[in-house]
Amino acid sequence: MHQTEIRFATEKDVALILGFIKALAEYEHMTDDVVATEDLLLEWIFEKKKAEVIFAVENGETVGFALFFHNFSTFLGRAGIYLEDLFVLPEFRGRGHGKALIQALAGIAVERDCGRLEWSCLDWNRPSIEFYRSLGAVPMDEWTVYRLTGETLRRVAGAKDM
Repeated sequence: MHQTEIRFATEKDVALILGFIKALAEYEHMTDDVVATEDLLLEWIFEKKKAEVIFAVENGETVGFALFFHNFSTFLGRAGIYLEDLFVLPEFRGRGHGKALIQALAGIAVERDCGRLEWSCLDWNRPSIEFYRSLGAVPMDEWTVYRLTGETLRRVAGAKDM
């Protein structure tokens, strides 16, 4: 097991964050979907404070990241943490960095008195699914994620009587 240092991102890390997002998109075969820019990340993560990022660092080299934000559970009556992205560079996998990131997020959730930590995973990503299950994470099999984006989102937002 390699030693993992966890640190929060700062504004100086915007290019690094975007690099990890692009690396994740490449891994997920979704590079064409990335429209994020350094300016957008700076605005939404650091100026508007809508998300946070932590990094996994091994021997001074940043090897992984997790981007997360707070959500809210009406049933629990408290906030939770939603993990949007977790990614460790391929050459650093299997060294405990992903586990260290999840443990850090769990610690943040406990420290902030959150009711849960949750995330989504692509169905084909067996290595990640096995990793999450090894931690004790439980899939929410009865739930399906729905999404509105782009023109459909604008249409629904402008619709008076659907």
